[in-house]
Amino acid sequence: MIREIDALDGLCGRIVDKAGIHFRTLNRKKGPAVWGPRAQIDRELYKRAMRAEVMGTPNLEVIEGKVSDIVVGQNTVTGQKTVTGIKLESCQVLNCARVVITTGTFLGGEIHIGLDTFPS
Repeated sequence: MIREIDALDGLCGRIVDKAGIHFRTLNRKKGPAVWGPRAQIDRELYKRAMRAEVMGTPNLEVIEGKVSDIVVGQNTVTGQKTVTGIKLESCQVLNCARVVITTGTFLGGEIHIGLDTFPS
């Protein structure tokens, strides 16, 4: 998936290029349609490079926090209920016109290193 995003000038692919320590193509003996590029990355380097890129993006304000609720109000023109913001666990309300809900890739995930297991 990162490759498709990268084709659209995606940030993830560019950061993987910076943080990659091993690159490999799976199914190389088969046709190009089934080739599967894979990259192993340095996790800490990836985090640092991604944070630097995101924080350096012009006109972007980054607010960290956990969303506890979606704020719904009434549209004054149509009378319909509409999203007006989100509420963080800190009780701070951030006004917005749209909310994108995702589960995240590592929801409840674990990292295994040998016999040791850590939360992701």
